[in-house]
Amino acid sequence: MTTYSRRQFLKTAAVGAAGLTVVPNTVLGKAKGYTSPSDKLNIAGIGVGGMGRRNLANMNTENIVALCDIDSKYAAKTFNDYPKAKQYKDWRVMLDQMGKSIDAIMVATPDHTHAGVAAHAITLGKHAYVQKPLTHSVYESRLLTNLAKKYRVATQMGNQGNSFDWCRQMAEWVQSGVIGEVYEAHCWTDRPIWPQGLGEPKGGVSVPATLDWDLFIGPAKKRPYDPAYTPWNWRGFWDFGTGALGDMACHIMDPLYWALDLKYPISVSASSTLSNLYSPPQAQKVTYKFPNRPAKGNINMPEVTVHWYDGGLLPDRLVELEDGEMMGDSNGGIILVGTKGKIMTGCYGMNPTLLPTSRMADFKQPEPSIPRVKGGNGNIWDTNAHEQDWIRACKESPGNRTEASSHFGFSGPFNEMVVMGVLAVRLSGLQGLHRELQWDGEKMQFTNISPTEKIQIVAHDEYSVIDGDPKFDRRFTEFNALEMANEWIEHTYENGFALPEMPK
Repeated sequence: MTTYSRRQFLKTAAVGAAGLTVVPNTVLGKAKGYTSPSDKLNIAGIGVGGMGRRNLANMNTENIVALCDIDSKYAAKTFNDYPKAKQYKDWRVMLDQMGKSIDAIMVATPDHTHAGVAAHAITLGKHAYVQKPLTHSVYESRLLTNLAKKYRVATQMGNQGNSFDWCRQMAEWVQSGVIGEVYEAHCWTDRPIWPQGLGEPKGGVSVPATLDWDLFIGPAKKRPYDPAYTPWNWRGFWDFGTGALGDMACHIMDPLYWALDLKYPISVSASSTLSNLYSPPQAQKVTYKFPNRPAKGNINMPEVTVHWYDGGLLPDRLVELEDGEMMGDSNGGIILVGTKGKIMTGCYGMNPTLLPTSRMADFKQPEPSIPRVKGGNGNIWDTNAHEQDWIRACKESPGNRTEASSHFGFSGPFNEMVVMGVLAVRLSGLQGLHRELQWDGEKMQFTNISPTEKIQIVAHDEYSVIDGDPKFDRRFTEFNALEMANEWIEHTYENGFALPEMPK
């Protein structure tokens, strides 16, 4: 357990953005986008044992000066990649000791700690690249959006498909009216590929010497160590992850969110396999409704219903598909339904096509109208386009900056929508609120849950066969529905962790 006090870190954080090593272009009087060979960012990686290692490899044009991970065994490969980088377990210690020599951070920790790390770093003036989902809760997304605006730092959510040409191509098709006014959309994923629908791990296992368990818990409630949580399956537990919806919707729903110029939904409803107090369901369907929006390009933006499916659930097969023709691709896909036709893509918006696909034979592509990102026309796993687009933005002065593709001004509201759907699943369980939940996006609250309503959530579920007879032991815990909704919208931070205040 770390003995580090937060007092010193908070004192350091209060001084703001002092000590940046890359001199802003406004100070030097440089033109927009100019970077001398010596102008390299000093980047610190927090959460570097998994996807963070790939992100850092795509940022290695810069100086990787610090690495922070709560599990030194899991992070060992990344530590070996950058032997000159200083190593830490506690990000607060890292920022306190190295804050003046760090320009930017990359955050790829479990979902529940994204916001705390990023928010405090932003108040120190650090640019921030944060893996998807951007945050664990709706409030945290709003906070990061507003902090990024206040401190004028360059930001990027790690939904790398956002930097690719496919995303822009689909938006151009929609906004030039190729399929008319879009009123319905479907998106799905093959996830989860990790266990979900799990009971509470029992614990009682010794904590590995290489792991700081208390730092893994962070702002969540204390519990005994169990290897079921980390290093990989934290996504399958509500307190640390957001399940298949949070993990993959930031990839798959991104192109349609952009193309349809969406923001906050006005309602959401959900159904799923059995969920419980601890773990997301194995499969779920979520339906969002969005209001009319102003016209975009050549087309009106009417009310639209967006359906999400995971865990093997799929939309009804389209009549336009030939026998044997795959809907989407093996990882998921998107279908947009308009008044003049349909568009289908694979996961990440890849390979968009009109339906039936025979329409593509004489289809004339609309003239490109959305700027492309350098490197965004390659293989999604073989390019550093998304990370490098953020690095470019970091090196531009705030007054002249072209924001990175998935900057928090875009990805913050987008992520709010995604994790609000997670709430609908949790509120609509076996003994939950079986109805369409009305949402006030500006106020971040459901408007049709009464103060006295109750929900019952499975807290214990066991099955056995004794003398040939099945025995079921399923127990529920009762909660006030509105109180739980509010708690899930804005999590209570435990163990001395706290967020900066929301900017006015």
